[in-house]
Amino acid sequence: MQTVETIAALRAATGAWRQGGERIALVPTMGNLHEGHLHLVAEAKRQARRVVVSIFVNPTQFGAGEDFANYPRTEEADAAKLREAGVDLLFLPRVEEMYPGGSQGMSFVEVPGLSDRLCGKVRPGHFRGVATVVCKLFNMVQPDLALFGEKDFQQLAVIRRMTRDLNLPVEIVGVPTVREPSGLAMSSRNGYLSPEEKTRAAFLHQLLLRIADQLRAGQRDYAALETQGEHELREAGFAPDYLAIRRASDLEMPDTGDVELVVLVAARLGKARLIDNISLGLGLV
Repeated sequence: MQTVETIAALRAATGAWRQGGERIALVPTMGNLHEGHLHLVAEAKRQARRVVVSIFVNPTQFGAGEDFANYPRTEEADAAKLREAGVDLLFLPRVEEMYPGGSQGMSFVEVPGLSDRLCGKVRPGHFRGVATVVCKLFNMVQPDLALFGEKDFQQLAVIRRMTRDLNLPVEIVGVPTVREPSGLAMSSRNGYLSPEEKTRAAFLHQLLLRIADQLRAGQRDYAALETQGEHELREAGFAPDYLAIRRASDLEMPDTGDVELVVLVAARLGKARLIDNISLGLGLV
């Protein structure tokens, strides 16, 4: 596996592959890799001849008081996992390489509407940082496809909208969430959980499954389901940011006739902010 830290070295490698007609996949990450990330890599290898993984803890998607300084950085262990997984190139840039003029006054990419609700409402500016760094990575790597986990459903929706609106020639592939045996979605932030909290955190997925069952059974009072779900989260020791039932296509509030829905949750447990979701198709109603 080749490891590069500069855009020039990255482009030299990917340019040679492109000239040879090789299909290139990108898996953008912030490191602290777990089985969910490695599942993305395996899917990338299945769909492309060459796989690039980026590790960059992006400061522009962290807000004031968030965990940028303390976000786990495990580059040596991550590189070993990627090497074993058969990744072709690891892009490991410094902040100065990604933002040579600093982030103040630089150009940003905004995806209005989708970026302003749910996690975007709780974390103002977060998705502007995400969209900008992903757009930059697309321009640097020029991949044929890029893979993202469906656990970050809103992030995936933002990236799909950005790619479509800016006519970027990149296929966006969403990959199903990888879960612990308990049902807890794998996440780098699970490392903030104590053993007791990690056991309790499985309640998130259980709650989503129960709400999905109620929707399939014909319940359409979305507001009541959301209110009850948030109440159950508090009773279980979580501090919910939101529990929301949305139309899967655009994250708007659903009408009673909408059949493709997603139930999303973000809640804090101890030091960890956890997110999860479940998509469901209701068929004819």
